[in-house]
Amino acid sequence: MDNGAQNYLRYKNGDDLGFYEIVREYYDGLTMYINGIVGDYCRAEELADDTLLKLAVKRPNYNGRSSFKTWLYSIGRNVALDGMRKKAHADAVSLEEAAAEAQSAESDYLKTERNVQLYKALEQLKPDYREVLYLSYFENMKTEQICDVMKKSKSNVYTLISRAQNALKEILVKEGFVYENV
Repeated sequence: MDNGAQNYLRYKNGDDLGFYEIVREYYDGLTMYINGIVGDYCRAEELADDTLLKLAVKRPNYNGRSSFKTWLYSIGRNVALDGMRKKAHADAVSLEEAAAEAQSAESDYLKTERNVQLYKALEQLKPDYREVLYLSYFENMKTEQICDVMKKSKSNVYTLISRAQNALKEILVKEGFVYENV
């Protein structure tokens, strides 16, 4: 049982510090993952909060078939997709403002200029490509975990990763990016 699962079990058994540890360990990564889906960092923070609130209030059962992180990110993905459907009916923040806010937050998170350039290239990818690369490289998830989060077969995930890598490489070469093994 990984730390997240242990902390969740502690929380479900009445130890609020278990939930605090989950928030401390997973909040930033979950927020960045959701940001890759919704494209608005402020909204991603709200949706990450909603995901953790859902965990705290509804206390869904974690069955251990996947890692706790994979399970949590699956919940986050579903919350983000639901949030996007709801947000379509609400007033939207202008794309320029959202992009400026997201870029500012991402620049803080991705410290070096090289990573900022790489992340900008990722933003140009199709959402599925961006999502699969984020889970694979930034979250270091294994193929099986990515399959669980994205609800796709192994062959689909392998194909997505390959196509996403090629698309990212084309963008980076076009922009003059110097890379080792993209």
